[in-house]
Amino acid sequence: MIGVEKKNNETPEQLLRRFRKKVSRSGVMSDVRKKRWHVSKSELRRIEKKKAIRRSRRRY
Repeated sequence: MIGVEKKNNETPEQLLRRFRKKVSRSGVMSDVRKKRWHVSKSELRRIEKKKAIRRSRRRY
């Protein structure tokens, strides 16, 4: 589980921002979104293939 402790002279907004950054970097929310609905293996392969194509286009 992800947690943050308040530092000295840290506002609640800064604390919340730090927490959100940790959550986004850990990938917890993306896992939750992926597991929200059942996706077949063929659909996963198709999605991964589209992502790979998009990545390769960005590199050039």
